[in-house]
Amino acid sequence: MESHDAIVIGGGVIGVSIAYHLARLGCRDVLLLERGQLGGGTTAQSSCIVRTHYSVPENVALARRCLAVFRDFAGYLEDPEADSGFTRCGLLIVAGEGPRADALRETLAVARAQGVDARAITHDEARRILPLLQLDDIAAVGWEPESGYADAYLTLTAFARNARRLGAVLREGVAVTGLVRDANGRVAGVATEQGPIAAGTVISAQNIWSREVAAWTGIDLPLTLSRHAVFTLEGPTPYARGLPVLKDLASPGKLYMRGYGGRQLLVGDGNEGETIAAPDTVQADVPLDYVAEIGEQVAHRLPAFAEAGLAASWTGVYDVTPDWNPVLGPLPGVAGLHVAYGFSGHGFKLSPVVGRLLAQSALGLPTDVPLAPYALERFAAGRLLAGRYGTGAVS
Repeated sequence: MESHDAIVIGGGVIGVSIAYHLARLGCRDVLLLERGQLGGGTTAQSSCIVRTHYSVPENVALARRCLAVFRDFAGYLEDPEADSGFTRCGLLIVAGEGPRADALRETLAVARAQGVDARAITHDEARRILPLLQLDDIAAVGWEPESGYADAYLTLTAFARNARRLGAVLREGVAVTGLVRDANGRVAGVATEQGPIAAGTVISAQNIWSREVAAWTGIDLPLTLSRHAVFTLEGPTPYARGLPVLKDLASPGKLYMRGYGGRQLLVGDGNEGETIAAPDTVQADVPLDYVAEIGEQVAHRLPAFAEAGLAASWTGVYDVTPDWNPVLGPLPGVAGLHVAYGFSGHGFKLSPVVGRLLAQSALGLPTDVPLAPYALERFAAGRLLAGRYGTGAVS
């Protein structure tokens, strides 16, 4: 039987980051198995916003480390050709009077307590940063100058290239169909359509396919699949590359917006999406009524885009847990099995550090930050990672 020290299931940006970090930390016989093509699932659909604005302190601890990686990607990977496509344009967050403004101010304080440059700014300062902004109904504005957005393809391929450089094998077109376990129930490898492969450590980074792990183990993994739409607008006024990422907590859709392609505006809805029954990466229709509804909200905040037209649209699926935060680390009751799932829209921005943490945990090394808050057991124990904004992708 083919044998490896560790097997990673899933070739999205999380799985490839895990494989890279396993090899970097000394596990020289790493195999990653991807059912399709590397990055061909939800990674390709990501909006790739990189921010530290979280009201859950544990998330801030992860996000600020990730931001440092994205800002010096080549240095982190020790690869002068590595490029994450990171654009440092800053993050503006706006909120109307009431609970969301209070939550915004409190969340900025959470970030500052961990050394993040996150602060409240005046309306005049906000307009200098983003002259297109309409702020008549805004009570609070937050500013993270170091945040921005990156590129999913560049990030994933850099992790993949450097994982291979360190000796990892990344194999596409191989679907894992189950786990191989020894007489004591410990993981001993995986079953595939091409036969079993032995390994003493298995890490599942299957994203929207993570329910398969529940079927293989009999352990309930709370997971909802939520489809979201994203589109880009283009009009006479460009949304230039240097303009900030904008989070509009005052809009009904809790919209997020960023530059795209040099002049277009990428727009996404921050509310819960359409629940679907099974994993699906096929592009769904984005109804024009939905585009018009969201477009009205965009035009209210950015009047220059009132006459903009639809340039492109696509859909992506979130793997959502009950508190909209991931499950990370060993799966209880199955020795040798580790999981990283339920990123609920946070996956790309957290991928550098999650990959390192899962590799550390799987290799029995101390983790840079505790994984206990992200353990599966938190759901049964009622220790949800609930943020000041309530459940949702802001957290």
